[in-house]
Amino acid sequence: MDQTDLHAAARDGTLSQLASAVLTAENLTKGNASGNTPLHLAAKYGALSQVPAAVLTAENLLRKNDAGYSPLHLAARHGHLAQVPAALLTRANLLIRSNSGYTPLHQAAAGGHLDQVPAGLLSAETILIKTDHGNTLLHMAAEHGTLDRFPKIFLTHETLITPNISGETMLHVAVFNGHLDQVPRELLTAENLLTKTANHDTCLHAAAIAGHLDQIPVEFLTHDNLVRPSKSGHTPIHAAAESGYLNQIPCDRLTIDLLISRNDFGDTPLHAAAVEGHLKDIPRELLNRATMTIRNYNGGIPIGAAIRYGYANQLPEEFVPKPPAVLQKFLIKIGASRPPRG
Repeated sequence: MDQTDLHAAARDGTLSQLASAVLTAENLTKGNASGNTPLHLAAKYGALSQVPAAVLTAENLLRKNDAGYSPLHLAARHGHLAQVPAALLTRANLLIRSNSGYTPLHQAAAGGHLDQVPAGLLSAETILIKTDHGNTLLHMAAEHGTLDRFPKIFLTHETLITPNISGETMLHVAVFNGHLDQVPRELLTAENLLTKTANHDTCLHAAAIAGHLDQIPVEFLTHDNLVRPSKSGHTPIHAAAESGYLNQIPCDRLTIDLLISRNDFGDTPLHAAAVEGHLKDIPRELLNRATMTIRNYNGGIPIGAAIRYGYANQLPEEFVPKPPAVLQKFLIKIGASRPPRG
């Protein structure tokens, strides 16, 4: 049987149907074009139990593919650590790093399988071990939505605000991926949610960008929190307007003061909404002459931005420019006049 057949058998879970003479360490550790061996696929698809015990050695299960992942990494990620000989589930083996610094523990956290890690190997120190990007086990669980399976004893203020290389806490990652609802409510404090990244983005910025402001407790959706600027002057309210998620802010908190707050370029959330086609998400009563003609530092107004970017149909009727008269059309054609821009 050739190498391709062994890979397929490992993936399909049919290794047990093959002759024992085929299931040798030499055959099961031959890599394909990506460096994946049949053992990698057996670990991923839960077929390690079909591999002869003599083949399940540290050397073979720690053999890396081209990305630096071993069969142990894949068994951890996909919930098959129970098929790995218990003697191999040591701290040293579970901390072997891929090319990007991911360990089997990071993979187990991502897959929600930390319960398969031997008791005593998880500690306040090990859950904060970082990948090359600075992601802890908590960052991994927050990204993949497995925080609800993370040992609750390790969910503390200190672990929640541990930053990765970009300054993102696991709360930033959780809310960006829509998993903030897996964090115990008592840990969603103002201090934690307003922790800044290296760019001074808070969890509210991340939520506004990704469309998960509805996961932020409403008491934190205050004027001051929504106008907190990042280093580039971008605020959560601007991000929500730009991304089209202003409708996730309760109507009683979406005030004119918020909509006319400025970023470093003088643009208001109204400008951002007009450019990206999200004026339709703003209550009609807030779109009046004063708000729709407020100017940024270049003199642009939301009405003009909506027209320029093809969203004139979202403007209240009184702000839609009238078609030019015949004479004006002629003047525009010869360059003696400009088209109406609101």
